[in-house]
Amino acid sequence: MYVMFPIGIMYYFGTNLDERFAVPDFWPKPEQANKVPLDKDEIHAELQRLRARRLYLRDRRLEEEAKRPMPPAPPAPADQSEAENNR
Repeated sequence: MYVMFPIGIMYYFGTNLDERFAVPDFWPKPEQANKVPLDKDEIHAELQRLRARRLYLRDRRLEEEAKRPMPPAPPAPADQSEAENNR
């Protein structure tokens, strides 16, 4: 019993492992994966792309903030000496 149980588990999980437990298309294809730039020109192009994307998102955020009305300012806190005199 003590010997057969581990052998049975190893047999169950060891046979046809790829057919029973493999997930199709688990790993992304090379075209879909991120490619790390290696050349100086590729690095420069990637930095330009990231800079342009950051500036585009910043401009869009600023436009949305300009369209939104500003919330009313909270009231200014009372002077400390006036609060003590009212006690």
